[in-house]
Amino acid sequence: MPEQKVWYVTGASKGLGLALVKKLLENNYRVAATSRNLEDLKRAVGQVPEDRFLPLQVDLKSSESIDQSMKLAYEFFGQIDVAVNNAGYGIGGAIEELSKQEIMSSFEVNVFGSIYVIQSVLPYMRAKRYGHIINISSIAGLAPHTGWSIYAATKSAIMGMSDVLAQDVKSMGIHVTVVAPGGFRTEFNTAESLVVADYKIADYLPLHEGIRQFVSNHGKQLGDPEKAAEVFIELVESDNPPTCLFLGSDAYQRATEKLTGLLEDIQVNKKISERTDSNYQ
Repeated sequence: MPEQKVWYVTGASKGLGLALVKKLLENNYRVAATSRNLEDLKRAVGQVPEDRFLPLQVDLKSSESIDQSMKLAYEFFGQIDVAVNNAGYGIGGAIEELSKQEIMSSFEVNVFGSIYVIQSVLPYMRAKRYGHIINISSIAGLAPHTGWSIYAATKSAIMGMSDVLAQDVKSMGIHVTVVAPGGFRTEFNTAESLVVADYKIADYLPLHEGIRQFVSNHGKQLGDPEKAAEVFIELVESDNPPTCLFLGSDAYQRATEKLTGLLEDIQVNKKISERTDSNYQ
């Protein structure tokens, strides 16, 4: 029987979030789970013990909504040990094709929503001098494909933020892990979790074709959400969890190729980098 940690999971009505919530409940953890639609969340999770599951309707664009849900979770369970920022969605299209509203909405959910959750949960974790924050980024945060510039920007932001956050809270006994998944067999490739620019510019035709191929790959991805859920639990139960984890062999390969190429570029341009030093001769 694992220790009865309390998990707070966003975006729990589908995908990796739902797989994680179900796995946690199967393993006797206590879970506060959020979704935009409470009934969808309850229906997706099914019948579970009421003393171990708290479904919450939350607007991730509202810090007040998040604060209220965190307060309810704490009052219900008496503690919050793990926070998982899973909620988010994909956005495809060239930068000049996407509207200001489409871009702003993606940042509000994919970035600011995670920030609000972190700000809301940290007082509880600092008081206990214990906790673990898991932020779900994407391999696109490091090695994106063409056509996903704004999505890559949001996920890069999550990676950079998580890296510094981990340093800031380490002395308080709080762990931070940013997880960058590759492709998983969830609804991510469907209209439920994906926005594609309505406005199309003919010069970006190859980009549009790449997005269509991505959508057509639904159900064929390598990743298994249930196996990902098991990894999340292992991370939290580990004595020394990683700060960054690439999830899936596809993510591992893309990250390795990207970092190898980046290191080569850095070394090739070393002399140019050094020329700007005040003491360069």
